[in-house]
Amino acid sequence: MDDDGDDIPQLSSHTLAALQEFYLEQQQREGMKTSQGFNQYSIGSIEEDWQLSQFWYSDETASRLADEAVVAAGKGGRIACVSAPSVYQKLKEQDGKDFSVCILEYDRRFSVYGEEFIFYDYNHPLKLPENLLPHSFDIVIADPPYLSEECLQKTAETIKYLTKGKILLCTGAIMEEQAAKNLGVKICKFIPKHARNLANEFRCYVNYASGLD
Repeated sequence: MDDDGDDIPQLSSHTLAALQEFYLEQQQREGMKTSQGFNQYSIGSIEEDWQLSQFWYSDETASRLADEAVVAAGKGGRIACVSAPSVYQKLKEQDGKDFSVCILEYDRRFSVYGEEFIFYDYNHPLKLPENLLPHSFDIVIADPPYLSEECLQKTAETIKYLTKGKILLCTGAIMEEQAAKNLGVKICKFIPKHARNLANEFRCYVNYASGLD
């Protein structure tokens, strides 16, 4: 993965100050998970790994994006979540609705989700399983892990390979021009929020008439 710290979404000073408290809470939560049952699809059931540039969406944002994906995919639709595990988790909480979903993710901890997990490294954008056919998803939701032109370009290759047409991209506001250039997407009025505040402004981008405006 890219080790250039300049490309990683930056935490606000308040969040950095809470880092020690976060790790203490994490230890406590891990202890609770071993002593009682928990929802494996809830956001936070797999902790953020900031070294992998992981920043989960707030519950409200993940729900809004999941609902948008279901509507955009249509009845019996297929949804791919590329580096967007918290949206995948929200979609799985809607089990029973008429759609299918898979998660493409670098972090192998998400392999606990079984056959729906597909190992994905944006450095090799088309190194995908043979059974993942081109243009086989009604919508692709993607959140490239780094705010760099290279990362967006390579993730865009994956998105264009997978989607039948619809794209929902979440990335920094500073990537607006590159997003339009690589994927033909336009910025939405809806502003995604993260569970832990980021200093970088994030936005959503789509190439279809969405419910995010």
